[in-house]
Amino acid sequence: MKNNIIILTLIFLLCSCGFTPIYQNNTKANFSIEQVTYTGDRELNNFLKSNLNQYKDEKIENKIYIEANSSFKKIILSKNKVGEVTNYQLEAEVIILIKPSNKKIKISEKKIMESKEDKFEEARYERTIKQNFASSISNKLVSELIIN
Repeated sequence: MKNNIIILTLIFLLCSCGFTPIYQNNTKANFSIEQVTYTGDRELNNFLKSNLNQYKDEKIENKIYIEANSSFKKIILSKNKVGEVTNYQLEAEVIILIKPSNKKIKISEKKIMESKEDKFEEARYERTIKQNFASSISNKLVSELIIN
């Protein structure tokens, strides 16, 4: 009986202590990304565009205009004895110009990828990596915009 009372008391104390998660999604950005001009790698830009479209809100007065110049490189790192590629390094770099403040941000991502025998599967995996790069780059951009 004593243990039950102690456990219940601890539960009530911990539940009403004012704890809230740090990364709770109830905070709304105080800016709206209105127009983004993309140049460079088309596929990476399409993924960036789909990630940044969620930050477009016409009700918010703080409008941000962005110019994004992206590049994607697939660099051969190593080959086997026969001369077939075994490892690639995938690099994505986006240089972003934020218009109201004319601030320039350079965001880059890198990943080492092993070559696969099935080239179709390798292309699908590379596309997935590009999606992950775009998600990471857009998250970094949004966190930079929230800070400033």
